[in-house]
Order: sequence, then C-alpha cells, then structure tokens
Amino acid sequence: PVTFNPALQTGKSTNNQINNHHDMSIFRSIKTLLVVATTISYGFLMAQTTKPDYKLEDVWRRYSFYPMSVQGIRSMNDGLNYTVLEDNKVVQYEYATGNRVKVLFDFTKLNGVASFNIDEYQFNSTETQILLETESAPIYRHSYTAKYYLYDIKKNTIKSLSDAGAQQLMSFSPDGNKLAFVRDNNLYIYDLSNNSELAISTDGVKNRVINGAPDWVYEEEFSFSKAFEWSPDGQALAYIKFDESNVKEFTMPIYDQLYPSQYTFKYPKAGEENAKVSVHVYQISTKKTTNIKLPVDYEYIPRIQWTKNSNVLSIRTLNRLQNELNLILADVKNSSVDVIYTNKNNTYIEINDHLTFTDDGQYFIYSHEDSGFNHLYLYQMNGKLVRAITSGNWEVIDLKGFDAKSQKLFYISTEESPITRTLYEVKIDGSGKKKLSEKNGVNEVEFSKTFQYYINTWSSAQSPYEVNLYNQKGKNIRTLMDNKAMFEKLQSYRWSAKTFFTFTNSDGIELNGWMIKPADFDANKKYPVFMTVYGGPGQQTVMDEWDYTTLWHNLLAQKGYIVVSVDNRGTDGRGYDFKRATYKQMGKLESQDQADAVKYLQSQAFVDAARIGIEGWSYGGYMSTLCLERYPELFKMAIAVAPVTNWRFYDSVYSERYLGLPGTDPQAYDDFSPINKKWTSNMKGKYLLIHGTADDNVHFQNTMQLTEKLVDSNVEFEQFSYPNKNHGIYG
Repeated sequence: PVTFNPALQTGKSTNNQINNHHDMSIFRSIKTLLVVATTISYGFLMAQTTKPDYKLEDVWRRYSFYPMSVQGIRSMNDGLNYTVLEDNKVVQYEYATGNRVKVLFDFTKLNGVASFNIDEYQFNSTETQILLETESAPIYRHSYTAKYYLYDIKKNTIKSLSDAGAQQLMSFSPDGNKLAFVRDNNLYIYDLSNNSELAISTDGVKNRVINGAPDWVYEEEFSFSKAFEWSPDGQALAYIKFDESNVKEFTMPIYDQLYPSQYTFKYPKAGEENAKVSVHVYQISTKKTTNIKLPVDYEYIPRIQWTKNSNVLSIRTLNRLQNELNLILADVKNSSVDVIYTNKNNTYIEINDHLTFTDDGQYFIYSHEDSGFNHLYLYQMNGKLVRAITSGNWEVIDLKGFDAKSQKLFYISTEESPITRTLYEVKIDGSGKKKLSEKNGVNEVEFSKTFQYYINTWSSAQSPYEVNLYNQKGKNIRTLMDNKAMFEKLQSYRWSAKTFFTFTNSDGIELNGWMIKPADFDANKKYPVFMTVYGGPGQQTVMDEWDYTTLWHNLLAQKGYIVVSVDNRGTDGRGYDFKRATYKQMGKLESQDQADAVKYLQSQAFVDAARIGIEGWSYGGYMSTLCLERYPELFKMAIAVAPVTNWRFYDSVYSERYLGLPGTDPQAYDDFSPINKKWTSNMKGKYLLIHGTADDNVHFQNTMQLTEKLVDSNVEFEQFSYPNKNHGIYG
C-alpha cells in the first residue's frame, strides 16, 4: 500500500528502478511523472518568530511553493545532446554548453493542426520521427490510455495513430519501422511502411484475458505497466499473457447518479487464485506466435527481458511464496529453454531492474541480498558466479547503467548513510570504486546514452531540489534550473528545518528519526508531539531529502507541535536482517518500535509526555491504528488514512510476500490485525478514520470492517469518507 499526495493523482509513471518501492512521500508520488527541478542550495536558516505563517491553502490548493520542473529529458543517440519538453515543444540542447540547439517539434510550425498538450514523447531509432502522447487517462497506478500522434521531423507532417480508439504503451521497434501497442487487452503492431495495423492477439477481453499489459496486482506489486518487449533487431515481439478468468472480482459503487454505477475489476486477495501467466513470442517474418514452455513450476512471471542476442529472451519466475527466483534463457530460434540461475531464500525475494547483459554475450550483472546486503554480482551466461562487484555493510539501491566502453558500472548506494543516496562508479572487475556525488543528501541521476554526461537531481532535508549537469568524472558543469524565487518566497515565512536523531529501542537496536520544532522553540516549555509514520517493508520516511509534505508539517510546528518521524524495523537501507525482521509478524515489531520512540520522546524535557499522537496513510494508517490500539497509555490520538485493517483483505502478492499464505500462517494475518477484538476493545484515545470510497488499492471494505468492530467494542471515534476518491484522495 502506498502513501499518496492527498492533492495530486499519480496517473502514470516510468519504471527506471523498482525494488518494489511504494511511494512514501509527496515528492516520490509525483516524480514518476516529472524530472523535478530543484532549488539552489542556500540552506534554510531558522526563521524569525516575527515572520507570518503561510496558509494551508498555499500548500494543498494553490501550491504556492511548488518547484518548477524540467520535463521529458531524453538523451539523444550521440550522447552529446538531450531534449526536453518546453512550452509544449520538443527542444534540443547541448550537454557540454547548455546551448539551445534547435526546436524539433513546434505546433506553430504546422499548418492547420490543432495543438494539444504533450504528455510524453519518444524518438525512433534514427531520431527522424517523434511519437507524441496526449490525453493520458489513468487506469491504475502505472497504467493509462492515451492518444498518439506521429511527427516526421524532415517532412514536418503529423498524423493520428489513434483513430480506432485510445491505446496503451505504444513504442517503436528498434529498427523504427513499426510500433507496438495494447488496445482493449490485445496486442497490435502498426507497420509504418504501409500504415497498416495487425492484431497479434485476439483473445483479449476485459476482466478475462490481457495481452501485453499486466493485471492489477502485477502492476501494483511488481511495479510495471508494459508486459511486451521488442527483440534487439526488431524482428520479434515477446509478451506476457494474463488469463484472469478465474480471479475473483471486486466491485465498488460509484456515487455518480440516481442508482450508483458499479466498477468491477479482478483483484486477487490473499490466498485467492491469481491470473495464470504465460510467455509468447511473435515472429515478424512468419507472422506466427510461439508459446514458451517453461521448465519450472511457477506462480509469477514478474519480468521478461531480451539479452543482447535477438534470439534469446530472459524470463524471471517466482513461486507463490516468492522465496524462489529462477532466471531462464529461452532461445526462440531453436526452442531450447534453460534455467541458468536460481536464488532461494528463507523469507522473500524482491524483484529489481538491475539485470544487465554485456554486449559480448558472455556475462550478465545482477543484484541480490545473499551477503546480508544488496550488492552487484557478475555471472557467466551459464549462471556461474564470476565475482562480487560490490561488497560491504551497505546497500546498492539502484544500478544506473553499464558503460561497455569504460567497463564501468554506475550505481546509487547507502554507503554514506542509510538515510542518503550517493552515486558511485566501479569497474566490472570490482576495482576503481569512486564516489561521484558532490553533496550529501539524496542524489538521483540520468545518464546520457554514451555515459559522457549525467543529469543529477539532488536535495537534502534543508535544501529543495537542485538539478545539475555533470560529466562522467563527476565534474559539475552547470545548473539546469533552480527555484530561487520559490526559495526566497518561503524564507519570508516562519520556517523550521528538519533535524535528525537516533535512539536505541528496547531490543538494543538503533533507529533513525527526524524532528521539526516550532520556529520559536523554547527548551523550557513542553510541546505536544505529532508523529507521522509509514513503516512498511522496504520503505523509509527518514531520508535526508526534500519532501513537499514538510510544508504541511511546518504548519503544524508553527502552531505549537513538534513533528517527528521514525523508521522502524522492516524499513529499507539497513540490510537483510533489519528489513526481514518483520517477516510473518507484520505490525508487531513496527508498532513496538514506534512505542519505543514515544518513550524516547517522553524522556526529553521539552516534550509533553501526555500529548503524543500519530498519523499515517495506507500502511501508515495500519500502523497508526495499531499503535493506538496496542499502546493506549502512550498514544493520545491517531489519524489513519486508507488503512489496511486486515491483510486478508489486501492483495495476494503483497500480503503473501510478507506474511505467507493465510491458510498455513493464519496467526500472521490475525494476531496484529486492527480489527482483532483484542485490539479494538483496547482503544482509548481519539481516533480519526479517513478513506476514499473508490479506493481500488486498499478497499473501503477495510474501513467498514474496522468501523463495525469498533462499534461492537463500544469505542467512540470520528470517520470521514471521500466519495468516489481512490487511494490518493486527490483534488
């Protein structure tokens, strides 16, 4: 479950780094849509108490302090130029100088063509044509439909590709001669040479069969939207078929008319039947489709990926418990299928997008946690381990690319600190490791195609986002954009920066937290504490990065609250043991750690020990509810937004990954369920329960079940429902 910005809806996202990262903050929920521009780091100074407070409407309605953005950055083939979306134009810039080279697409240069808002764009392989995407309409978290247009740069002509209806996932073949897309659950190829459209599949039916796009649970829990891939030579199209005929349906009322309409979709809850998945390859030359018969038993196919050989497709499978992963190579020419790598685990294995095949066809690079921390490894193509490329008591968070020319890998890690993200380079033989990031905080990078340059988005808890251009050696060439005006405007109001702290919990484990104090903080006074939590597996709220929700938390601080967040056990960045500690006992250690955080805060002279509350969204709502139920003597208040109240109500992939199967591990589901009478009857403090009635992710059913149990336990509480709003409760 994901915490969303309560004002912005995530309609679609790119999928550069997965590791099943569920959005944890406001900025994370939207940066899948944008490459966010950032401010020059001047560092926030403690504001004078004479300064006024900004208004709630400045944060959530007017977005008065929202950063400007650089949209649609694309490296061009030469690696020396890049393009951006600028004023609804596609504009080319030079990396080295920052000079504006030319405008590649501009509606004003077209005769008799009505303009539209460009949501996304992509080039063909020769960069002579641009595929333009508009009218994007979200389906779920990553998926959306859109209308597409093809623009020919040399001819200065544009044509619609969506006359037969909106499509999904349209993308060029590597040779640029064809386009593949999904429409109405079927996969199609559009041939640009003769402007013809061919259906690759014909059995796609809503709520029955999907070809080339994932079902709800794959999209949400394996974090991808595109389930087809062109072969490197463009002569084959591999795709996953989802047969969800036997998956049970979930129906939500939509209060839109006299008799509410019903939205029905396939949603496999914990222990229920999943879609049956299979891999197929369509050959352009023969116009035939082959079903790849896999040599292992499996439940999930979370990734397919072509090797550098256009005849060899890699397929990753997981068993139902998600503790055995197989990497399979299928030769689509001679029909051989071989398991080359298997990883087994006592808990669960997370899917990532680090799998990289070398150009010479001899090796592949992958990451796993077998050492106790996630690291990069080099394997021969037969699966034999060559070496560990990285090692240490820190995590590789993201692999940003492999430069075949220099034999260097570029990756983001926690080596500096679990609450930071830093860019490093290392040679494939493990030598020459070098830190490239200039500043501590959180760095995210996007390399040019030749790895000569990269664009770095950096922020810290005290400094909003800053976008700079670097060369491969880590030299800062220039700032692409800043938000100095927004920064200066914010400085005119009362403001308090986050400060970080650590404490030791009752089991002797050090935990990380941050704190925001009122601008006019007086150490001789006692302040109530507002805690905010997520706490779910593999996520963090305690990060040295800018977070738009800090504006909301500062409003609370200026009204006299200390705002605190603590990362409990189970969260990311600290290795296997710390993250897996909550396996098959979700809620137990996490709420205990939050309770220990309260005890630590109560020991501080400036804290009002009797006035500590907690708030959370999604998994955080589950946490805030459980904290108030388990520890009523510590927590005075809780706010829960869209909480899971029993993991039996949630989807199969997520629930079973962390708890096992409800049929064999019932106590894992029930012992720390907020609807357990043991807990509901224990609730004493003030409780506010919030949910959107059209939440496709954490169903409104969760709130209704908890409401019933609280009423049965004679507990008084407050409830607020947002009609027809999904998990994001936006608008």
